Amino acid sequence: MDLQKNLRKYAKLVIAAGVNLQKDQELLINAPITCAEFTRLVVEEAYKAGAKIVTVQWSDERVSRLKYDYGALSLFEQFPDWQALLQNGIAERGGALLSISAQDPTAFAGVDPRKPAAQVKAAHEACKAFYDGMDQAKIAWCIVAAPSPAWAVKVFPGCPEQEAVEKLWDAIFTAVRVNTPDPIAAWEAHKNSFTAKVSFLDEAQFDALRYENSLGTNLTIGLPKNHRWEGGGSSLINGRYFFPNMPTEEIFSVPDKNRAEGTVYSAMPLNYQGNLIDNFSITFHEGRITDFTAEKGYDVLKQLIETDEGSHRLGEVALIPRKSPLAQMGILFYNTLYDENASCHFAIGRGYAECLEGGLEMSREELNAAGMNDSVTHVDFMVGTDDLKITGIKQDGAEILLFENGNWAF
Repeated sequence: MDLQKNLRKYAKLVIAAGVNLQKDQELLINAPITCAEFTRLVVEEAYKAGAKIVTVQWSDERVSRLKYDYGALSLFEQFPDWQALLQNGIAERGGALLSISAQDPTAFAGVDPRKPAAQVKAAHEACKAFYDGMDQAKIAWCIVAAPSPAWAVKVFPGCPEQEAVEKLWDAIFTAVRVNTPDPIAAWEAHKNSFTAKVSFLDEAQFDALRYENSLGTNLTIGLPKNHRWEGGGSSLINGRYFFPNMPTEEIFSVPDKNRAEGTVYSAMPLNYQGNLIDNFSITFHEGRITDFTAEKGYDVLKQLIETDEGSHRLGEVALIPRKSPLAQMGILFYNTLYDENASCHFAIGRGYAECLEGGLEMSREELNAAGMNDSVTHVDFMVGTDDLKITGIKQDGAEILLFENGNWAF
C-alpha cells in the first residue's frame, strides 16, 4: 500500500466528511503525540478547507499515567479553568471537534478507577456548553483512529512493531474506505445504504426488543414512544451532515430508561479508560442495573456504573450484523470505536436527543419525561454474537424477528 498517499486521503476524508468543516470555522483536535505525523496532515487539510484556526490539544499516555499514579483523587475532581474556557469557547463560537484515538489498551491498567471516573464527571460539569453542543446537535464532532506502536502490537501480537503498525494502518484504511478510489463518495454511498433499515424500524415503532443468545443473554428493553433510528451519520440543527464515528456500521436508537428487564452478557472485552473489562454480565430491573459480574475489571466496571445515577441505566441500543465489514475482518481491536462496529451493543449512560421525534427542541425535563436517560458518561459495550436473536415486540404484543444468528432476519 502507498502509506503516504492513503494518509493524505484519510486526512482529507475526516475533514470533508467526518466533521464536514466549513469555511471560517474553528477546529479543535485532540491528538496523542504518537500520531503527530497524521495530525499535521489533518491540520493542513483543515486549513485548505478554509478553517479559521486549528487548535491541537496534544496528549501523552505516559505523562497521563504518571498523573494517575501520583496525583491525589482530589486533583481529578477538578477541571482546569483554561481547558474549560477553550472547549466551551469552541462550542459557543460554533466550532468543530475531532478526536484521534490511538490508545494503548493497557496504558492505565491498575489505576485507581475512582480517578478516571472523577475526571469524566468534573469535565462534564465544567464544560457544559461543550458537551451540550454535541448532545444537542449544535456542533459537529468526529472520532477517528490512528495506530500507536503499543496499540498495534496488542492487536497483532507476535509481529515486529513496524509490521504491526503497518497491518493496523491497513485494517483502518479498509474500515474507513480509504482504499477506494474516492473515499468521500464511498462514504456518501455508505450513508445511503442505511436508509431502508432505518425506514422500516421507524415505521414499525416497536414497543420493546428482546435479546437472546447461548451466553445466557435474556434481556428485554423498552423503546419510548416516537423514537427514531439513526444510521450512517448525524445532522446538526442547521441541517449540516457529519459522521461522528469513522468507521460506523451501526443503526442506533434510544431505549426507555425505565424499561429493561433481564441479564445481558458481554460478547467482547471493553477497554474503558485504558482498563480492560472482560467476561462480564449486567442485570436490569425496571431499567436500572441491579447486579453485575466481571471475570476481569470488576472494580473498573463498578466505578463506571457508579459514576452517577444515569450510569445505572441504558442510553443507546445499536444494531450491527455479524456480516459487517469490521466483523468480517475477525480482528479484536481492543478499541471501542472499532469493536463496537463489529457487534450489536448497548451504551451505559447518556441518550441521544436526536433519537426522539422533536428531541432536539425538548428541554432536559421533557427528555426525561419521554424516557431518555441522562448522565455525564456514555460507554458502549458489545453484546452481539454469532447466535444472537433479537425479536421486535409491537404495542399489541405481535412479534417480528429482527436478528437471527447475529444477522438481519429481513
